[in-house]
Amino acid sequence: MDASIERYLGFLTHERRLAALTVKHYGRDLALLGQLADGAKKVVTALSQADIRRFAATLHGRGLSAKSLARVLSGWRGYYEFLIRDQRTAANPVDGVRPPKAARKLPQTLSPDQAVQLVSFTDDTPEGIRDRAIYELLYSSGLRVSEVTGLNLDSIDFSTAEVRVTGKGSKTRIVPVGSHALEAVKNWLLVRASLNPLDVDALFVGTRGRRLSPRLVQSRIKLWAARQGLTIDPHPHMLRHSFASHVLQSSGDLRAVQEMLGHASIASTQVYTHLDFQHLAKVYDTAHPRAKRKK
Repeated sequence: MDASIERYLGFLTHERRLAALTVKHYGRDLALLGQLADGAKKVVTALSQADIRRFAATLHGRGLSAKSLARVLSGWRGYYEFLIRDQRTAANPVDGVRPPKAARKLPQTLSPDQAVQLVSFTDDTPEGIRDRAIYELLYSSGLRVSEVTGLNLDSIDFSTAEVRVTGKGSKTRIVPVGSHALEAVKNWLLVRASLNPLDVDALFVGTRGRRLSPRLVQSRIKLWAARQGLTIDPHPHMLRHSFASHVLQSSGDLRAVQEMLGHASIASTQVYTHLDFQHLAKVYDTAHPRAKRKK
C-alpha cells in the first residue's frame, strides 16, 4: 500500500477518531485505488481526473453498484483532500467525477401491528428475556443493531427514560426510550447475572458471558419471527426503519426523527417521507371512488 495511504488511515484513526471498521472500509477502497494506479503504471499522487473517470467506469463495468461506487469515490476524494492539506498534491482528481444515479430503494418496514407482534413475544429463559429487551429497544428508540450491542450498563437512564448511544463516527446522542422497552430491560437486568458476564460493562451478553454480537441478534430475530408465524423475513434494521416511519406518520416532525436516528444529513431521513406518501396513496386508492383506473 502507498505510504501516503497509510498516513491517511492513521489520520482517520487517531485524529478523526473514526471507528475501526470504518477505517478498514476506507483502507479497502484506497487499496483498490492503489491497484488501479499500478495497472495504469502511475503513483496515486500523479493520477488525473481522466484516470479517476476511467477507474470508476472500470469498477462499474465489473458490477459495482452505483451506491457502492459513490462510497468509493467519496473515500478517494477525502484522501486527496488530505494530500492537498499535506501539500503533496495540488489538485483533487476526484472532484467533478460523479457515479451513475442509483435507483432509490425504499427501506422495508413493518406495519405497527407486525412490529408490536415481533417484539412482544414471551419467553422465560434468560436468552428470551434478553432478546425481547433488545428488540423492544430497537423499535422503541430506532437504534442500529451495532448501537444496541455496544450499550453498557450505564447507557440507560431509567429516571429520565433516555438512552445514550454512540453511533457512526463515534458521535453520541441521547434518545428517548418507551415504557415497554424500559420494562423489558429491567426484566433482563434481573436475570443477566445468570449468564455469568465476563464483559462486566456490557448491557447485553451471550451465553458465554461475552458482549453480544450484531450477527447473533440478526439470527435470533429470524428465529422469533418464525416461532410467531410471521410471514416476513425480518432483520434488526427493519425495526429501525419501522420506528422512523411510524413516528413520522404520527408526528410529521422530520427534524426530530433525524436527531433520534443520528442522521448527519436530513436527506437520509427524507426517504421516510416517501414511505408515508406510499401509505397515503394506498389509502386513497382504496377509498376514493375516482382513484381506481380501469384495466
